[in-house]
Amino acid sequence: MLPSSTVENYLKAIYAGTAGVNSAHRLLPMGQLAAALGVTPGTATTMVKTLSESGLVQYEPYAGVALTSAGEKLAALVLRRHRLIELFLVQMMGYSWDEVHDEAEQLEHVVSERLIERIDEMLGRPEVDPHGDPIPNSEGLVKAQETQSLLTCPIGTPVTVSRVIDQNRVFLRFIEQNNLKPGEAIEVEERDAASDSVRVRGKNDRRIVIGTRAASKLLVYVARLMLFVALGGTAFAQGTATGADRPFEITDNSFLVEEAFNQEPGIFQNIFGVLRPGDGTWIAAFTQEWPVLVQKHQLSYTVPFAGVSGESGVGDAFVHYRYQLWTESERRPAFSPRVSLILPTGDTVRGFGDGGLGWEVNLPFSKQVRDLYLHWNAGFTHRPLAGLSEEFNLMTPRLAVSGIWRVRPMLNLMLESVFEWAEVSDGFDTQRDYATVLVPGLRTGWNIGDETQVILGLGIPLTFVSGTSNAGAFGYFSYELPFRRGK
Repeated sequence: MLPSSTVENYLKAIYAGTAGVNSAHRLLPMGQLAAALGVTPGTATTMVKTLSESGLVQYEPYAGVALTSAGEKLAALVLRRHRLIELFLVQMMGYSWDEVHDEAEQLEHVVSERLIERIDEMLGRPEVDPHGDPIPNSEGLVKAQETQSLLTCPIGTPVTVSRVIDQNRVFLRFIEQNNLKPGEAIEVEERDAASDSVRVRGKNDRRIVIGTRAASKLLVYVARLMLFVALGGTAFAQGTATGADRPFEITDNSFLVEEAFNQEPGIFQNIFGVLRPGDGTWIAAFTQEWPVLVQKHQLSYTVPFAGVSGESGVGDAFVHYRYQLWTESERRPAFSPRVSLILPTGDTVRGFGDGGLGWEVNLPFSKQVRDLYLHWNAGFTHRPLAGLSEEFNLMTPRLAVSGIWRVRPMLNLMLESVFEWAEVSDGFDTQRDYATVLVPGLRTGWNIGDETQVILGLGIPLTFVSGTSNAGAFGYFSYELPFRRGK
């Protein structure tokens, strides 16, 4: 029998109804199956008997139904299509997470496996959908999730929301409005059996009281070491409870080393930095970053300014495009290659530009390891038409690496390193300057509402060029805010 949409819906409902049951002989009652599908028990029984004859389910009268291995694999592949479609609609089409379920219900039955494989590849082989539900692989296998609900996780221990198991639009909007989406760091402060409620401390120390029914639908990740502490492992009581792999409260705010995170849909960022190298000059730049409908694509521009020998002016502007090729997962760093067009907007005669069009490529990677974020870059700048009276083909490769340590949620210590083999021209010939810049620094900030964040940073750049060195100062300011409200 070919798997029609009705067959797939029955298999998916049985799969969901028996998920998490540890018994080797797990059976879903027929009344429960009928209620899940919105049909009468008689209709459900007739269809289940047909599925049993096809070898997809095991049916026991007056007891219930379970999937066979063949039926379980087919149901998992339906879920794979559904969850990949949901993620595609959110990341690539700009849908909000509370409106994709119904769309995916329709599309999951008509898309080909070839298309699903291409979508999976395009999204970077994701492990979960927008609601945190695990995505089965092409063989129908699902990676196990070590999660607990808000009713069973340790009290007073930081946890990370990993999954929302109710796809009701009203419930999802409630979750979003209260900053309880997957990835949010929270803590259960109290469970009150008398009032059937759970008090949660969330973003910006906001206290939220929710019912136990809602709490049962929120699954969280508890780091094993933290769980050990909560259960009595006092030997690690200091310094480990804050070491969960919860998301960083500050991201995409490095100084000289690019982080591999595009802007989220509906959010844009304004960045201003100023550098005083210590030789009497100063260099500043303003950058604005915009998502192009979805997080996969980002456009931005940079306008530099400089001051030399009492004069100041605008340098050569950059227009950037960055593609979020990989989002970060447990085993893989984030990766967002960038290509930039360099425009000759500076006054070359006064020393504020190199002249001619150019381009730049950068390959940034980012990976979190508990309270440490590591970033590394490789790239180059190419100015094939640089110069005034004579044109020079200038190529400057560079490498960069940084480590950012989360001391407190909104306080990070930073150490950045940039290695550059700069090819420069004196108007007659070219030469290479080998430069190393080390920047110890810190960044801090605060959130204004749910989607606005202000970040301040300070660094001390130590520059080593051709046997000379000097110390300077670097200031950073970022203002991130929404340009439209989500649906």
